Amino acid sequence: MSRALGLLLAILAGSLLSSHNALAEFGLITEKKQHRVDTGAGLVFKVDRLNGGIRSIKWQDTELHSPFRDSSSNSGVGGSHTTVTTQVDGETIIITTQTDAENEVVADLTHYYIVRKGLNHLYMATYAQNEPSNGELRWITRLKGDLFPNAPAQSDLRGSTGAIESRDVLGMADGTSRSKYFGNDQARDLGVRGVTGRGRGVFMVYGNRESSAGGPFYRDIQNQTSTAAEVYNYMNSGHNQTEKLRLGVLYGPYVLCFTDGSKPKAPDLSFIDALGLKGSVNKEARGSVQLRGLKGRDEDQEYSLDVANGTAQYWAPVSKGRGSATSPDMKPGMYALTVYKGELAVHTETVTVTASAITEVGSRTLTADPSQTKPLWRIGDWDGTPLEFRKGRSIALMHPSDKRMEPWQGEPFVIGQSRAGAFPSCLWSDVNGQQVVKFQLTPEQVASRTLRVGITASFAGARPSVKLNTWKASIQPAPRKVDSRSLTIGSYRGNNATYTFRIPAQALVAGENVLTLSVVSGNRGPQFLSPGYGIDCVDFY
Repeated sequence: MSRALGLLLAILAGSLLSSHNALAEFGLITEKKQHRVDTGAGLVFKVDRLNGGIRSIKWQDTELHSPFRDSSSNSGVGGSHTTVTTQVDGETIIITTQTDAENEVVADLTHYYIVRKGLNHLYMATYAQNEPSNGELRWITRLKGDLFPNAPAQSDLRGSTGAIESRDVLGMADGTSRSKYFGNDQARDLGVRGVTGRGRGVFMVYGNRESSAGGPFYRDIQNQTSTAAEVYNYMNSGHNQTEKLRLGVLYGPYVLCFTDGSKPKAPDLSFIDALGLKGSVNKEARGSVQLRGLKGRDEDQEYSLDVANGTAQYWAPVSKGRGSATSPDMKPGMYALTVYKGELAVHTETVTVTASAITEVGSRTLTADPSQTKPLWRIGDWDGTPLEFRKGRSIALMHPSDKRMEPWQGEPFVIGQSRAGAFPSCLWSDVNGQQVVKFQLTPEQVASRTLRVGITASFAGARPSVKLNTWKASIQPAPRKVDSRSLTIGSYRGNNATYTFRIPAQALVAGENVLTLSVVSGNRGPQFLSPGYGIDCVDFY
């Protein structure tokens, strides 16, 4: 009998242990140094009472958090001039980290953690009155790397042999490259992404990007995995940034989701409107923009609508049929409306959005598309990208020195024979600084002509220089500066610019003509840190 009773007790004990998470109690407990939050469904985390950083994350009783540094806004805001407060309202817990004007990391920052009973979601939002001292606003989740073997390959630094550019682009023994800058999604495609291991997954749901900067095609850091598996939400940065950063606004909400390893669906965020977060604008106070039609389109290209001002940005795809588009719900205000063909702006105007109203924009006809000019020849297409050119689709995935990128120096491009895929997507003065284009003209075609070279990004003041047969074009001014590396950190997109060269008739000959496209700049540098630019399109008419 005693043996049977012992067996029964053992079974009951095992049952209780296996159902620990199901029986866990939702709530917040304030301990000596931290606030302990239990979702009641398997997720328990601890927030430092002084600086608001997360120092422990337990999922199904396993500690996931890296022991080396907190998960936090920025890389931590410090405990000086920082307050951490809590609020429990029924089945919702809110922890607020607030810095004051004297905080040396970032002044007047408000960061929210929000938890709902029974959901393994850590909802967050960040109000930024000022930019952090390091010039970028970000959330970093730091997890134990060995628990998450499955991470995005391009930013998985495990096994690297050391830096090949600065400290943040690393090489592998097989000649490939890895970096936190590689393999990142464009802002318009940010959805759900994370890292997984056996029976566990941690995913970032990026939420709306209305307060971020750079527009729909901007890329920023999402992951980096080494000793720690880092899952980011970069809200703004200067990584090849093309516009001013937005301040005095609420970033988010965004969500960190914990699962059994399966990719979650984006959770409902509508409840957050009622929480009164600083800078929050609820649905009833918003309006929208509706484009009724778009004429003059190239049916082979995708178009999108972008609406932006100093405090917000929004975008939406343009439909294939009629060419209509409707923006997401927007904050009221005056905005610049831009229509993009691919990633090239081909129409702009100003619109005003009011609360609880749709701003109607009638059918528009495109008149600013460079492709509408009929050329004698054209290499590529005017779409704001180098994707159709050699190695163009790899720029966002790897460093240009990666062995998979070789070679950059190509053969002369022959109009009528060579395909766009043979033309280089980028030129650097110290790598492949000249590209020859050969083309034929009949005697009737020898006349004053125009050459256009479109670029997508410029590093170190690089821009095109042109020699046609023995004639040389005047050097033109540098494009608007972006104070960042670009083509080597996974971004082909900076400030699009078109360089137009007027070619005199005497520069041309009947028969074969030889165009040499080069790089000019007042700066110097080695290899892929020499002046360089990405190419959108080259045409001649």
